[in-house]
Amino acid sequence: METTSIIGILAAFFTTIANFPQAYKIIKEKTSKGVSANTYLVLLTGTSLWVIYGILQSDWPLIIANAISSLLSMIILFLSWISDKKIKGIHKALKVDDK
Repeated sequence: METTSIIGILAAFFTTIANFPQAYKIIKEKTSKGVSANTYLVLLTGTSLWVIYGILQSDWPLIIANAISSLLSMIILFLSWISDKKIKGIHKALKVDDK
């Protein structure tokens, strides 16, 4: 495998998983206080544009990585816009460990 391909795969992997810790933290702590919805809105715009670009270029790794990143950004935005009471319900439904 070429160095360029390895770098691309690693970049896609890390940018895709970057949002998992924030989503987990919101659900675990049962609050979205301190989360910048504007930041995630800008990120969602960027990753959505990357998906479109990937489609135009027929670049499946780019499409898949950024589609997952877009989905995670949408989840975080959704969690930042709903009430903490609803987040607590999600926390309970997912049986997240309180420790």
